Amino acid sequence: MEVLHCPDCEGLLVQEGDLAHCNDCGQDFQLEARCPECHQPLEVLKACGAVDYFCRNGHGLISKKRVIFAPGAGA
Repeated sequence: MEVLHCPDCEGLLVQEGDLAHCNDCGQDFQLEARCPECHQPLEVLKACGAVDYFCRNGHGLISKKRVIFAPGAGA
């Protein structure tokens, strides 16, 4: 798992599902799935209990193992 840092104070974020919490400043962030190639947000496809990720910028389906999670807007 990659280390995530708070965009506000640079403290370490603790990932909790699709949220991340900064213990230093108390902020919560929604984690955003991003393409490992172009770093743009991915479309999340959910069906029959499976989650897949799709890049609309020409990189197609992205394996869950390759997805980069980054803090988005505050939760």
